[in-house]
Amino acid sequence: MKKKNIWAGLSLCLMLVAAGCGNNNAANTENAANAGNSPATTTNAPANAGAGDAKSYKIAISQYVEHPSLDATREGFLAALKDAGIVEGENLKVDLENAQADQANNLSIAQKIAGDKNDLVLGIATPSAQAVVQNVKDTPILFAAVTDPLDAKIVTDLEHPGGNVSGASDTNPEAITRLMNFIATQFPNVKKLGLVINEGEPNAVVMADIAKEELDKHGIELVKAAITNTSEVKQAAGSLVGRVDAFYITLDNSVVSGVDAIIQTANDNKIPFFSADRDTVEKGAFATVGFKYYDHGYQVGEMAVEVLKNGTSPGEMKVTMQEKLDLILNLKAAAAQGIEVTDAMKAEVADQSSNIIQ
Repeated sequence: MKKKNIWAGLSLCLMLVAAGCGNNNAANTENAANAGNSPATTTNAPANAGAGDAKSYKIAISQYVEHPSLDATREGFLAALKDAGIVEGENLKVDLENAQADQANNLSIAQKIAGDKNDLVLGIATPSAQAVVQNVKDTPILFAAVTDPLDAKIVTDLEHPGGNVSGASDTNPEAITRLMNFIATQFPNVKKLGLVINEGEPNAVVMADIAKEELDKHGIELVKAAITNTSEVKQAAGSLVGRVDAFYITLDNSVVSGVDAIIQTANDNKIPFFSADRDTVEKGAFATVGFKYYDHGYQVGEMAVEVLKNGTSPGEMKVTMQEKLDLILNLKAAAAQGIEVTDAMKAEVADQSSNIIQ
């Protein structure tokens, strides 16, 4: 795969701008607007926010696995619908399916959704979005938490997707570049960066390649510990101890689902741990350059409102990407991992009140 060309295309089109229900049966989702996941500020709600909608809707959500980033994405999505008067339990029925990070389950879910009648389908994470796009042909589809929709063959054009598909990518290459540069400049003793990765997940491979390219510029070696499922994460992290100077993970669904094991290994061995998402930092990694997945889901939810209320075809809506990036630090994690947080590190955080976690 020609990653440079892929991300060059993303940069040109967008300007630089991975389980929970326990089975495959439909289940109603929890109320989306809970205070613990809601951001302090989010996209402005539509003018008819809170207004009831006489029409009723049915949507299907295929989520690849349960973990905080994907859950927050779903919650933000449903919150945007609620703010537009499309409320679960009132005029909205939600068919939530979770593949438990199993590809056979994932395919079965997509085939089931294809046989149902829905007003819209949401695929959360790359494998789920891929399966839905391959099987659902006549219903509007949106995707979220997808790293590279071009490489994943979910769409062929970011500005004009065409067909019945559009959505939002959760990766801005600039975020990876900034984080690798932060590691190189603020942690000069890091010469080898350990990466636990499931190379069966295309999104993880794309991000690892971008990270490696940036690390090469600083003379830092990326050392991989491969897994095939979440149960192997603890062993993989342990295998890197003594071989690397810090840990890093991408938006790798299999890895993020088992991230507690990496946090524990990092804390026990005083190894700095960097991640690709805010939720993992809030959980116990030290740093990332990123955004709130609730906001990401809310953004896709606004696209869904446009489809459901105004009849807009997803193929006419450009694929979007997160542009508001910031360095996020967890000071408690720093102490657990033996990191001295300097003023220079803090100075790189634009919104210190929100993104320096005490």
